[in-house]
Amino acid sequence: MTDKTASVPAKKGASLIKRVLIPAVVVVIGVAAYLVHRYYAVSVTFAPYDAYYASKPDFAEIEYKYPLSPKELMTLTPESLKSLDQEQVNQIYARLTAGPIPDGPYDGDLFFPKGTSGQKRLGEIVQGLKGYAADLELEKLTLLGRALWKGKVFYRDQRVLRNRISDLNFFSEFFPDPNDQREFQFVKDHPTAENQYFPAKLYCGQSLLDSRRESIIIDYAFTDELEGYRRIPDKLAGREGLIVRDEIRMVRPGFYLGRAYMAGTFILNFTLYNKEVADQGSPAFLNNMATQEDCWVGYQRMAANTH
Repeated sequence: MTDKTASVPAKKGASLIKRVLIPAVVVVIGVAAYLVHRYYAVSVTFAPYDAYYASKPDFAEIEYKYPLSPKELMTLTPESLKSLDQEQVNQIYARLTAGPIPDGPYDGDLFFPKGTSGQKRLGEIVQGLKGYAADLELEKLTLLGRALWKGKVFYRDQRVLRNRISDLNFFSEFFPDPNDQREFQFVKDHPTAENQYFPAKLYCGQSLLDSRRESIIIDYAFTDELEGYRRIPDKLAGREGLIVRDEIRMVRPGFYLGRAYMAGTFILNFTLYNKEVADQGSPAFLNNMATQEDCWVGYQRMAANTH
């Protein structure tokens, strides 16, 4: 004989879940979605474009029709930029100026072009390189890239940059030669100050994406000429290795958007952020006070500033 009274509490419990718990979960999910959307929302206007290359608008026209205001730039964050496709990232970058060459430590992050396989792109580049870099495995390259972009330290007065590396352990696989291994072990036993490796030269130079104005260039080609250079592991980024060249422009104080190239080919985007600089410089930036420019801003920006 079935105990019908025992099923009553169960039915009431199920009814309670339907009437109270499920709507509550829906509300929580909705609020969370709203907050995520608001957090990543970018209040920037983009010029229309289609998927095919010929539809991409001219950078000068974009800047003329849709100039970026300080208020719009303040809506951009390292996280929100990751939600954009590559054309949108390019349109933002092209409307920026280099700003001041940074000084001190910056936290870094990287992101591959949205909708493409970053690993596939790295593989295509490596296959085209000769000698040392061509022997590197794709998976190792990906690990190397992520290690490099943890953060950078700018030495503005010396026009030098170094990368902050927290762990060198997996780098040993990049140096199969026994002599290199012995040198690598020495580096591990005697790390540099704050574990800074891969030095690069800092200077103003022509952007490989937008030649109308200069960017801040981070050049690893002649890294062996810099003070503190260690052949192992620093040669990985130089002309003996991956031939890395970066360029950056300022989004707003303390926040830079960058593009990384390997052997002259675009690989990925990256961001650099210093909270202290951002907090100090944002009020003046929002009030349209003039920003220090260490690099040439281009004729279009110079003409705009005269009106």
